[in-house]
Amino acid sequence: MSLLGNKQPNYFFKTFNTVTASFMTISSLFASILPTMAITDSFPNEYRICANQLRKTGLTPDQVAQSCAKTLYPTDLSACVVNISKHTQISALDALNSCKQARRPQDLATCVVSISKGVKADSAIAPDALAYCGRSLLPLDFAECVIALRREIDLTPVQFLDTCINARERTFGTGGI
Repeated sequence: MSLLGNKQPNYFFKTFNTVTASFMTISSLFASILPTMAITDSFPNEYRICANQLRKTGLTPDQVAQSCAKTLYPTDLSACVVNISKHTQISALDALNSCKQARRPQDLATCVVSISKGVKADSAIAPDALAYCGRSLLPLDFAECVIALRREIDLTPVQFLDTCINARERTFGTGGI
């Protein structure tokens, strides 16, 4: 092989590396001058929405901050509290405590409000509905059971709650043997 033949590959790679390095440098500089997306106050933020909604219910700033910061889905939590406290006799603080423990806070709220409105015979049913809906694995099905039985059978509201919660537990195999 000739000397020229040995130097051609080195010359090619040297030129390629120089061009590539120049291109990468220019690309990096260009990318660094582009504006970045910053989190601004105008950006819809779930935590901000949560705090705004919970403050309107009369909860203290500390309760609002702790609750919104600790939850995985802040808007679901605030919607749960607002829905329960607005449509029932339950205080926002009691609703907050139950909504924080619920797997599906909006389902919990729907359950409590539906039972409270569907069982009109006793206005004091709301606190019991909150406790039972919180215990239920499927609060929407539980509410349907309570309301349907209430329309067809004459029992006390607590008997409906007990009957439906016990039936659901046996169905899922969590109660009994």
